Amino acid sequence: MTAPYYQDDLVTLYLGDCREVLPALGVTADCIVADPPYESTSLEWDRWPDGWLETAAKVSNSMWCFLPLRQFAEPPYRGIEFRAAGWRMSHDAVWEKHNGSGFAADRLKCVHETMTHWYRGRWGAVYHEAPRVFVGVDPHSRKVRLPRKPQTDAHHGALSGVHTWADDGMRIVRSVIRARSMHGLRPISRTQKPELLLSPLIEYACPPGGLVVDLFAGSCSTLFTARASGRRAIGVERSEPQAEKAASWLERATLDFTGGAA
Repeated sequence: MTAPYYQDDLVTLYLGDCREVLPALGVTADCIVADPPYESTSLEWDRWPDGWLETAAKVSNSMWCFLPLRQFAEPPYRGIEFRAAGWRMSHDAVWEKHNGSGFAADRLKCVHETMTHWYRGRWGAVYHEAPRVFVGVDPHSRKVRLPRKPQTDAHHGALSGVHTWADDGMRIVRSVIRARSMHGLRPISRTQKPELLLSPLIEYACPPGGLVVDLFAGSCSTLFTARASGRRAIGVERSEPQAEKAASWLERATLDFTGGAA
């Protein structure tokens, strides 16, 4: 049995390759959050781990994955690998950063990253609850009768019947999520994601008290965010210096990591 590198009441971090660690754990998760190496640079750590999608498929039937659109539009066409492992895409979302990266002057300034949600099996059997936020009640609103969408096997649903809706000021979180990046905030990892971004993704795909797995834990921001919401989380990180920093951060649990919008 693989020994935890860090563990508390809700989260556990393992050191190693997710393709080796997770099969040994034999866990089943409500959802996965994955930010894999894209193999888009010449850096040593930036290498696509062949077979990780098959490993993920044995752990959960629901997954959020950070991956640039270029990875689907150009060789090696990662979408083929997702389909081969049994994954189907339900929808995508965009992280709008407060500031972009890169210095190219011959294209638009990049201030976003793309997230895609994938599932396996029947859509109706996969937990998916769109989180809502309070935006204020429209003083001119009134009760209206709207078509109802029942649960079906198709992820887009089918209209059937009606229901009455009254404005309570709550709205479904939008597919474009604006959150300050970690640049300039002394992040543990160069690709660290803010809590404000991860929170709605986790809430959407994992029920309260459920289990989230991060195959490429990095800074362990997924573990941190899951723990803050009362959910359990397991992370796997192959770099020991990275795992050491993340474990120390999780243990301190005092760092203000809201990642609030600018």
